[in-house]
Amino acid sequence: MPNIPTFFEKRYYPIRDVAAMFEVNTSTLRFWEKQFPELRPKTNARGVRMYSPENIETLRQIYYLVKERGFTLKGAKQKKQQNPDETAQVEDVVRRLMKLREELQQFKKTL
Repeated sequence: MPNIPTFFEKRYYPIRDVAAMFEVNTSTLRFWEKQFPELRPKTNARGVRMYSPENIETLRQIYYLVKERGFTLKGAKQKKQQNPDETAQVEDVVRRLMKLREELQQFKKTL
């Protein structure tokens, strides 16, 4: 599971930082922008894509569907359009359970 912060310190993150968060190439993010119209980061004066926390949350859902659940991009797009709230809720529950699992594994090591 990628290391994505739950609390955002900045208003915007450059594409290279977001790609590192999700452990994907910047070209993957640019491609996903073309496939998902709700994902439209701003660009700065130099043309660098700058992602807001809302964009990162959208990416988190796309990443979950495509990389973790194995959906195709077309299937992920349909899933997000049909049940956007359910997709966000399920992804959030899975993320919390993974974090709890890591904490329990750490606790088990201390015993």
